[in-house]
Amino acid sequence: MTVKVIDVPEARRYEARVDGEPTVAGYAEYIRTTELIAFVHTEVDPGREGKGIGSALVKTSLDDARAAGLRVLATCPFYASWIGRHPEYADLLYQTRSKVSD
Repeated sequence: MTVKVIDVPEARRYEARVDGEPTVAGYAEYIRTTELIAFVHTEVDPGREGKGIGSALVKTSLDDARAAGLRVLATCPFYASWIGRHPEYADLLYQTRSKVSD
């Protein structure tokens, strides 16, 4: 099985297709600024779950974020969990700074 993931900026999402089929097998929605990309929702066709489509979406989109110099906000639980299992991507995560009071 070959998964191809592409960015579709006009739809604000990455889409995955399997073996050249025209139907979208999964997608990851995002909100992007010049400095940050927030992944807000990921969905995979229920009949294709557990076949690596979600992982392909995350890996491709995070590799693109790294190449573009973007920080990542993983509001989608799937993204947050995937990054937790792949610490080599943790450096991409956007860190909020909390103020320390005296």
